Amino acid sequence: MTDARADLPARDHKVTLYRNGSVYTAADPFATAMLVDGDTVAWVGSEQAATSIADSSMDIIDLQGALLAPGFVDSHVHLTETGIALDSLQLSGMRSAADILDAVAASVAGLPGDERATVLGHGWDESGWDDRTLPSPEELERAAGGRQVYLSRVDAHSALVSSSLAEAAGLAGLDGFSSGSQVKRHAHTSARLAARQLPDEVLGRYQARALAEAAANGYVAVAEMAAPHIGSTADLRMAAAWNSQDTFRDPVPEVLPYWGRLAASEEDARSIINELGASVRGLAGDLNIDGSIGSRTAALRDDYSDAPGERGTLYLSVDEAAAHVAACSLLGIQAGFHVIGDAGLDAALDALDRAAAEVGEQRVRAAGHRFEHVELADAAAIDRLAKYSVTVSVQPGFDAAWGGQGRLYQARLGPRERGMNAFASFYAAGVPICFGSDSPVTPLNPWASVRACLEHSNPDQRISARAAFLGHTRAGWRAAKYRNPMAGQLVPGAPASFAVWEVEELMVQVADGRVQSWSTDPRARTPLLPALDTGSDPVCLQTVRDGKELFTNGSLRS
Repeated sequence: MTDARADLPARDHKVTLYRNGSVYTAADPFATAMLVDGDTVAWVGSEQAATSIADSSMDIIDLQGALLAPGFVDSHVHLTETGIALDSLQLSGMRSAADILDAVAASVAGLPGDERATVLGHGWDESGWDDRTLPSPEELERAAGGRQVYLSRVDAHSALVSSSLAEAAGLAGLDGFSSGSQVKRHAHTSARLAARQLPDEVLGRYQARALAEAAANGYVAVAEMAAPHIGSTADLRMAAAWNSQDTFRDPVPEVLPYWGRLAASEEDARSIINELGASVRGLAGDLNIDGSIGSRTAALRDDYSDAPGERGTLYLSVDEAAAHVAACSLLGIQAGFHVIGDAGLDAALDALDRAAAEVGEQRVRAAGHRFEHVELADAAAIDRLAKYSVTVSVQPGFDAAWGGQGRLYQARLGPRERGMNAFASFYAAGVPICFGSDSPVTPLNPWASVRACLEHSNPDQRISARAAFLGHTRAGWRAAKYRNPMAGQLVPGAPASFAVWEVEELMVQVADGRVQSWSTDPRARTPLLPALDTGSDPVCLQTVRDGKELFTNGSLRS
């Protein structure tokens, strides 16, 4: 028998042996144990081999049948917005304007009359209400006892505002302002920025809250999609600063920051980055070409089915977008856009063509640009995305929340809804794809997101659990052009970034029944993942990034 100790490194770090579980690794689909040396995976293998290498100098953790798997990467989040949503009014369960007004009134009951304290809330969605009448600005004002009110819609592309906030932010006359309380487009941007004038310590608490929530759900990294219309550069610098090795702070998931600001030239792009005071991965993310389906601001080729004459909004011209892509390509950094509607995607793809004509197709491909959301993409558009190796960062939770018969997307788009969130088509065409939540739009719940891929409302767009899991892990690192090519897998030499899960059952789950019998055969050596049809999600027991514990629920003991 070969001595398993022979290939182990000399120990000058903390060494932890996890054993008696299931390890999701390409190195050995039947592995039950993993050795972590400092910040690195040192070994994976069998229980018998684990017994031969265990000694008293190691921390030994009995997994008790738990699954140890690569940690999740959320490829699209908004940290401050997530923290605000978690710690402010939760409006997802509201079913009427009266419910919203009652929630606002209850939130300020008994508080001192401080007109500077804005009432913040998130998550209302009128599309399922029997009466879709929204509260008026004056009603919000009265319910809040004179305080300013900002309540973001579930898609975060519009909000309800009180009359005092509208006045303070100077919304009258701006595009997207009306006599009602719902503001969109430029009026919404101004309202959000006015409501977000918060002290640094408050912003820091909100970001810390969001990162703690991510860690508790098995995330080891999040892509922060910052942009001037969402928050300030100070907000961005604060998000990027979480990556600093500060011994006085608890470790948190790695933040992969993007800044969604338009560049007109290579020199302009370089100047923007140099002036940020923070390291960003690109001028990408929520640089909006258009808006959202829910707020009817996503740019469509044809009218919204439930609003004849409306086709959404293009926030950038093709010329502006092309100059941005060309500038970033020349600089060798990622460009990218928030794009949802088919007309919005047309503009983004035309911008790629123009940029390629200017700087060369190879430069455009090499920069690894990324588009966020891309909910409406036909076969021709998907082929054009593949041509330029554009990564598509999508949100499976969108389909789970709004896709399918009789739901929001069908109401807004009619039969076009069947072509939304084309996960399987992206994969089939070779378009790089990664997954995120767009938190706070959908929750930081990775297994629910994996399940949404398996249970897509359109069976033709379903993908296997394995493909979905890789899109939520290794693909997230690749989409961010991460420096370590081994990130997102658990093999010797890879970063020790993982999560431990209490699971009811492990199995292979595929979208196509024709391959089910082979892929579940042990001879196929397909790694197992949690069964996601049991009615409950796996429970996170521990999250570790680069060997440092980010979260534990206390169930694991050395």
